[in-house]
Amino acid sequence: MSTSLENAVREASERWQRFFNTGNAAGCASCYEEDASMVALPFGTFEGRSAIESFWADLIEKGFAEVEYIEPRIEVVDSESAIVSSRWKMNNAHGVITKELWVLQPNGTALLREDHFEATS
Repeated sequence: MSTSLENAVREASERWQRFFNTGNAAGCASCYEEDASMVALPFGTFEGRSAIESFWADLIEKGFAEVEYIEPRIEVVDSESAIVSSRWKMNNAHGVITKELWVLQPNGTALLREDHFEATS
């Protein structure tokens, strides 16, 4: 298992959570590749960083906050990518992350290429 890849993914995931928990939708979106895809059940599919930022901004505006991952798992796919899966909870919803595909960038950080999760209230 690539320790540097795993560390980059863990740091990126924690950065996304901090952005969300401080109400920073643009920060959340900055954790995604420009042409990333997000499938958020039951909300829909969002293509590209701009659409993803709009989704997070709307959710934050509606008062969703305090996201916490529960028992996250990191599965290394290859030398440049890993998948995070986890249960999660926040102030007024909970659910499951089935696939966050994080990809190592040339600068050594990881960004989300695919994000698949389900929310239940």
